[in-house]
Amino acid sequence: MMQMLSVVWDFDPVMIRIGSFDIRYYGLMWAVAILVAAKFFDNFVKREGLPERVSESIFLYGTLGTIIGSRLGHCLFYDPGYYLSNPWEIIVGFRDGGMASHGAAIGILIGLWLFSRKNQLPYLWALDRIMIGVGIGGAAVRIGNLCNSEIFGTPTSLPWGFEFVRSLKWQREFAPAAVHPTQLYEALCYLVTFVILVVLYYRYDMARRRPGLLFGVGLVGIFVTRFFIELIKVNQEAFEEGMTLNMGQWLSVPFIVLAGYMIYRSLHRPAIEVPAAKSKK
Repeated sequence: MMQMLSVVWDFDPVMIRIGSFDIRYYGLMWAVAILVAAKFFDNFVKREGLPERVSESIFLYGTLGTIIGSRLGHCLFYDPGYYLSNPWEIIVGFRDGGMASHGAAIGILIGLWLFSRKNQLPYLWALDRIMIGVGIGGAAVRIGNLCNSEIFGTPTSLPWGFEFVRSLKWQREFAPAAVHPTQLYEALCYLVTFVILVVLYYRYDMARRRPGLLFGVGLVGIFVTRFFIELIKVNQEAFEEGMTLNMGQWLSVPFIVLAGYMIYRSLHRPAIEVPAAKSKK
């Protein structure tokens, strides 16, 4: 029996096309994610009275770490054989998708470690503050996935199910059934995470006085929700069929464990003193 209500998603992923060159909404969403995260970090730097060079260097280390990590993560986690045999595709194929959030997380961890050494700042200070930008940035990237009609869920009879008519995968495996718009589920979860972190940072000194707390809470909001949403998400690669947990879930487990450790550690160590926020004139 066919469902009576669903959303027919027939969205053109190309924003601008000039001859054979095109700019896609997916790329735009990645740019938005990076710029918004950088803007928030710049606000934190000014609010806490740090030199302007700190904001300038986070854009470099954070952006490179995110982009390189997310692309390599997708290529090496999900299809290493193909990409190691065709290394040029690692560079030229990213416009059509193929960026992994777990790889981005690893890239950010490495990039912020280098950033912290460069600016002689505590590593956890940087991780706590970048996590706020990661929340809103992750939501933007998932909207980019929606624009690409990719990374959707299993069939559903719920009235907000989507028919991804531009997706060959949907056409071959699920049409005419609607499927879960898991991109939107994750985007909403990441937005909630972002709001929680913003409230903790700006309203409660306790969050800033306990290094690692914001980082840990952010990891919970991103990777615990990701773990459970994967239960209704279509596997991205054929090798995931028959696995007890899919690749996305296995890659989430270390971050969930890290989240628990960071929250426990932050709450069981003495609070530190933090400078008073500078008032705006």
